[in-house]
Amino acid sequence: MRWLLYLLTLVLVSLLSVLGYFQYQRWTHPYHEMQVNKLAPATNAPLIDYQPHLALVPRPEETYPFPIPLGQVGPAETLYAGQSQYPFFCMTQLAGLGQPVVDNHKGYGVPVYEERGGVQGSRILGYSRDCGLPSQLNYYFVDTRGKVRRYDSQFPPPPEAVASTEIDGQPVPEIYRVESGTINRYIYHIAMLGTPDHDRTQAPWWNRKLIYQFHGGSGIGFRQGRVKPFRLVSKRRDQLRSGYAVITSSGNKTSYTYNMIRAEDTARRVKRQFTSLYGQPRYTIGIGGSGGGLAQYLMAQNRSQVFDGALALYAYPDMVTQTLYGLDCDLLNTYYAFRANRNHRWQDFDNRVSLEGMNAKAGFDHKAPFLEPLNQLLHGRWPSWPKGSSECINGWFGLSALIHNPHQGYIRPMFSEPIQSQGHWSYWEDLVQIYGRDPQGYARSAWGNMGVQYGLRSLVSGEITPAEFLHLNRYIGSWRTPHRMEAESIWLPLGHKLPLWLSLWGNHNITEGAPAARRQPDPLAVERAYRSGQVFVGSNPLPVIDLRHYLEPELDMHHLSASFEARARILAWEGHRKNQLIWVSHQDYTPLAEAFEAMEAWLEARARGESRPQSLNDLCFDEAGTVIYRGDDAWDGPWNGQPAGVCSQHYPHFSNSRIQAGGPWEGSVFQCRLIPVAQAIEQGQYGQRDMTLYLEKLERIFPAGVCDLSRVDALRPPDLTPELGF
Repeated sequence: MRWLLYLLTLVLVSLLSVLGYFQYQRWTHPYHEMQVNKLAPATNAPLIDYQPHLALVPRPEETYPFPIPLGQVGPAETLYAGQSQYPFFCMTQLAGLGQPVVDNHKGYGVPVYEERGGVQGSRILGYSRDCGLPSQLNYYFVDTRGKVRRYDSQFPPPPEAVASTEIDGQPVPEIYRVESGTINRYIYHIAMLGTPDHDRTQAPWWNRKLIYQFHGGSGIGFRQGRVKPFRLVSKRRDQLRSGYAVITSSGNKTSYTYNMIRAEDTARRVKRQFTSLYGQPRYTIGIGGSGGGLAQYLMAQNRSQVFDGALALYAYPDMVTQTLYGLDCDLLNTYYAFRANRNHRWQDFDNRVSLEGMNAKAGFDHKAPFLEPLNQLLHGRWPSWPKGSSECINGWFGLSALIHNPHQGYIRPMFSEPIQSQGHWSYWEDLVQIYGRDPQGYARSAWGNMGVQYGLRSLVSGEITPAEFLHLNRYIGSWRTPHRMEAESIWLPLGHKLPLWLSLWGNHNITEGAPAARRQPDPLAVERAYRSGQVFVGSNPLPVIDLRHYLEPELDMHHLSASFEARARILAWEGHRKNQLIWVSHQDYTPLAEAFEAMEAWLEARARGESRPQSLNDLCFDEAGTVIYRGDDAWDGPWNGQPAGVCSQHYPHFSNSRIQAGGPWEGSVFQCRLIPVAQAIEQGQYGQRDMTLYLEKLERIFPAGVCDLSRVDALRPPDLTPELGF
């Protein structure tokens, strides 16, 4: 019976793959036209010496004569962020801004086609290696229905069709001037109220306040990215119509890079372009969600001087420490699906919280429930249909393939097969100039799980038995070293909306055995991550409002505990949290207007030499926008060992797999200090459990020892303390 199901499965997959081939070709057609077929040679641009920490290093003087003249392309090489990354896929056309300029005839980069009458032909004029876009002005207006539309100067809309706003008591048409171009090869935009009647340098309705818009997403570099002008206007319309100017860059969208030195270099230059045209703003407010939130934490810590206050939405402290538990997800999912003895135990999703820490719910709608039984059949196991879902699945699915597997790469064919096969595609490779290469030629990785006792807290509390604890830690394993990893088996039988993962959870890249081997992070990668400012150590010099919706019931990856992770680091470093507020709201209400008002009051107070206004504090909102509670103790809870505050009671939070393994809430332990199992027993790590009965088994599972559960990262540079002076 099992082999019959297996045969039927293969037949079904084969039929679907044939249908999907044509769908895939249609979906990827524009990428085939722009595909990079030849690799450009490396450049020699310098990388800043970030020793002992980036925050302490003066940035070099600017060498480009800003502003960029209209019709000309901005600088392609960064000022201090190192070599340009190749291959590099241009996306100006996908952003609705036209083709990039030709910068070579040697075949490097994307092809640039002849155009006639606004229509792209088939004749190639040359190639664009660095994706340059001449600086240009475009105009957008808001119609009376509130929709942002392109403004055509030759055929302007009638005045009565244009919405209006009020500046200093006077009506002003809602027409926005957006300057676009490229800086450091990324697309930049400068948006403000302005009509075609005004000169480029005129800003009659600017209120002298500036917003730097950051953007989120998960990405691994090698592409220019896109931020469409009309979407920027739509996103920040409320602030633009009140007189703010808004600047941004695709280089500050983490969908395209998590390299914070490159992102900072780009942001500083985009702001330089703005100030060279309009002068210094009274202050600059950063705003952005998810990766755009963590970028603000890091840029403030690293003294980037891009903004004066941050609205960090759905933020994490940084990217690299989130990979620690994020990459645990697929290890755990593989264990549940293919390795666990009592499979029914873990098919009850309510039980998974005890190991994962993050929320999981029986009965929750699973994104692709057919994938698990399909893969179990392919592994020769009796299939089981998932009866729920978890944040690990709903929020973090695919992370191991996207950011950690150097042999995976992009599904869209941006690069030819030879380039795709020769390259290494991962988060680590995107930052290889910082992390360095291992002896096999792959980017060094800061991820590891040596000595981690998964589910330790649950063992102590009695949620799992010693037998379950031992079996889990014996078989969960670790990720293979990069040079031994293989690409995922992903078919697209019904197009990109329904991918068929035939190596689910990256299980083919997870170590096997009894016990399955664990892995240590690369010490050099960890040190460089710290010193180059990729890790948020807790230095918090600027005002930050950490704002998010409460999304735990949705199994959304933007979990509330990330706010407390950041706060725990701030308290450990600063000894106080004067510059961080945590605001959480019901998902039906978005208190962004209140956040801007609060940040303005805070920055005005700082300009007067005063501390944070007393009216500003931690708080939480209900679905109507009413403040439920405001106060220093609003968010007390498990993260700081205090009785739950009012906001924590109203919006309870979860943890993650490393906290469930006994780790600290700071979440920044790349490699714990290892101690013998016998010493861990003597320390009382297992509570009332008498684990001396299992000493030999534990020693076989953890031959190098287990984590001593201290709050200290064994690989953190010993001089990296507040005494360094930042």
